[in-house]
Amino acid sequence: MKLGVVSLGCDKATVDSERLVGELVGHGAVVTPDLAHADVILVNTCGFIDAAKRESIEAILEAAKLKRDGCVKAVVAVGCLVQRYKQELAEEIPEVDLFLGFSDLHHLVPELASRGLVADPAAGHPGVRRFLGRSPHVRYLKISEGCDHTCAFCAIPLMRGKHRSEPLERLVREAQQLEAEGAKEINLVAQDLGHYGRDLGLEGPKLPDLVAALLRDTSVPWYRLLYVYSAGLNERLVDLIAGEPRVVPYIDMPIQHASDRMLERMRRPERRSTLRAKLRWLRAAIPDLAIRTTCVLGFPGETEGDFRALVEFLEEAQFDRLGAFAYSPQEGTRGAQYADDVPDAVKQERLEELLEVQRAISAERLARFVGRELDVLVDRVADPDDGGATHVGRVQWQADDVDGVTLVERGGWAEAGTFVRARVTANEDYDYRAVALT
Repeated sequence: MKLGVVSLGCDKATVDSERLVGELVGHGAVVTPDLAHADVILVNTCGFIDAAKRESIEAILEAAKLKRDGCVKAVVAVGCLVQRYKQELAEEIPEVDLFLGFSDLHHLVPELASRGLVADPAAGHPGVRRFLGRSPHVRYLKISEGCDHTCAFCAIPLMRGKHRSEPLERLVREAQQLEAEGAKEINLVAQDLGHYGRDLGLEGPKLPDLVAALLRDTSVPWYRLLYVYSAGLNERLVDLIAGEPRVVPYIDMPIQHASDRMLERMRRPERRSTLRAKLRWLRAAIPDLAIRTTCVLGFPGETEGDFRALVEFLEEAQFDRLGAFAYSPQEGTRGAQYADDVPDAVKQERLEELLEVQRAISAERLARFVGRELDVLVDRVADPDDGGATHVGRVQWQADDVDGVTLVERGGWAEAGTFVRARVTANEDYDYRAVALT
């Protein structure tokens, strides 16, 4: 069976896709990038915000069209959008053979086997996770599923359910597999990394235990923590980041807002004063720490004063990186009960202003590394339009895909996934320029 894959949404969803594809390969599937000539197309959907929903529906419709017009024998849709709207999707797009929510994924292989598309479940083997990206040296390890937070703007708990931690031993084995496949950077991901182990009992492992086990049982050069709420940043974890050079000094800590009134309305546990104190502590404890955050603009009830409070806090807090998006109501959330009273045009204006403010902050924060000698993880050979660079990579303060790149000049040829020593010569917006030293 030739398997085509469309994986949408976040890095956590990418991990889901790689695990599913690994299982199918273990039962005889062969992955192909040519969707039109695949026997089965697997679409992993996203349902986080309206734009992601539209993209997912378009991908399902395109796969259904390929089935009608070509060689495709079956279309399977999984993921967050399916979990929430399975019945509606099945009624609207009957060409899709299987809509599987998270609790139904164990039916995937038996259903395809019943159609003669994969080996009988008893005849196959479980398979191993199958890489789907372009940079095998950068991988993601999802350490838990679901979320126990009740943020008013977020539908993730409705789609993914309550928080469940993966067993530590299984995660270590998976990290060892990723290392064997060439991983030089492993990004730990979850809805909230700080919740890891809370469901495993008082004596069960917690996030610092997992990080320590990964460091002990692999030799991956870089581990990165993505998406950990401030409440999960305890002293033991911070000491581990500060003392272990293989855990890069980088934390993705979403705040969502900085007006106390909006934080309460969003059902966020932090307040401006606690965020301020946590940032002071983190920067004092971890040398050269880079902190990325996320904000939501235009949540119901957000006034101009609330927005100004957020901008002022960002100017004070000096986050290294920031991602932001305009609020859109999500069915079933507390926020959807409020009138969506911030006009779309105002949301967009605030979003643009916030990103422009952050651009200046990031430029100032990045400038502190100019002149330093650093290790650069090479992601690819440079293109002609990369301004004379020979290689494109990242230093440890730049996460894959979201934080800009480092353009390396005058280096000999280096393979993707190797490290080169370079001196940073300039920063341009979110990027660095550097000169190779070897």
